[in-house]
Amino acid sequence: MLDKILEGIKDCVTKEELEDKLKRKKILKVKYGADPSKPDLHLGHYICLRKLKDFQELGHRIIFVIGDFTAMIGDPSGRSKTRPRLSEEEVKENSKTYMEQVFKILDPEKTEILFNSSWLSKLSTKEVIELAAKYTVARMLEREDFKKRLSLSIPISIHEFLYPLFQAYDSVYLQADVEIGGEDQFFNFALTREIQKGFNQEPQVFITVPLIEGLDGKLKMSKSYNNSIDFNDTHEDMFGKVMSINDDLMIKYYKVVLRKWNKEIENFIKENPRDAKENLAFEIVKIFHGEEKAKKARENFIKIFRKKEAPLEIPSFKISRGKLLVDLIYELNLLPSKSEVRRLIRQGGIKFDSEVIKDVNYKILNNGILKIGKRKFLKIEIL
Repeated sequence: MLDKILEGIKDCVTKEELEDKLKRKKILKVKYGADPSKPDLHLGHYICLRKLKDFQELGHRIIFVIGDFTAMIGDPSGRSKTRPRLSEEEVKENSKTYMEQVFKILDPEKTEILFNSSWLSKLSTKEVIELAAKYTVARMLEREDFKKRLSLSIPISIHEFLYPLFQAYDSVYLQADVEIGGEDQFFNFALTREIQKGFNQEPQVFITVPLIEGLDGKLKMSKSYNNSIDFNDTHEDMFGKVMSINDDLMIKYYKVVLRKWNKEIENFIKENPRDAKENLAFEIVKIFHGEEKAKKARENFIKIFRKKEAPLEIPSFKISRGKLLVDLIYELNLLPSKSEVRRLIRQGGIKFDSEVIKDVNYKILNNGILKIGKRKFLKIEIL
């Protein structure tokens, strides 16, 4: 049991306490929190959810906390400046798809989903003061990101100190036995143990998992950094995104995301990196979309990028003759703004029937295949 729990982790504080809890308690409360700062979960979240799945398969109680209250503060972990604060409306909108995404990995019958606003929003001013009194400013400034910002005279807002305290209170309220999170949460989790002791509770064990770099190969995967592979990506987009990662990241993705690593895979990557990356992309797409769609995504990728052909399946759209290309792409939500469409045209990133479009005022007059960027294709038919 313990071997399965500790597989693929970064830290366990402490292993001895975890062993003791497993001996004393038949069912542990295992907590994981995610702030809906953006509407999509990504592969970084998957690593944590897969560890929750390990606990779930061993019969323990999983509590997924949607941090709708804490998201309005913003987690300062790993940040070089204060996060922009989100409105209550933004947080609610971002929360809508979380449950659907979580249940792609976890068993909905065995997962409890809670919103931390249901208890944090009810704390009185007196209770917040009592919570804040359980930790010191000196200890708070020990965390690396705060220390660095202080040394560089970058402002730290008082409300940022409240974030780890409120996150800790989640565990106090739930009387959590175990908490799972990324390795960047080490400070927050260690603080939580101290706060629980301050409330005369047995401190939770915390387990951290490795972070993975995103598509840029530098920063941790995050929607905020626009470098993520998301649960809700189409199978084609997900496959293409994995194929775009740096070759140097393949080892980490095999180890951390797939939890597959042996001498055979190591040799596979060294001897045939292209096929190894295609296999990695196939396995990741299979997790979220199933084997059949993973096969289709691989076939499409080979057809487009190796054979330079159009994909097997292309969505078809009927339009009026003379439709502005910029308007069409924007109206189909293929790019977030018309200025983004124009920028891509100027960069030579849009083709119509293999011809690079250079005119931002281009009008579509004939049937043809439209290619937007590297992976998006549309079949255009004139009414």
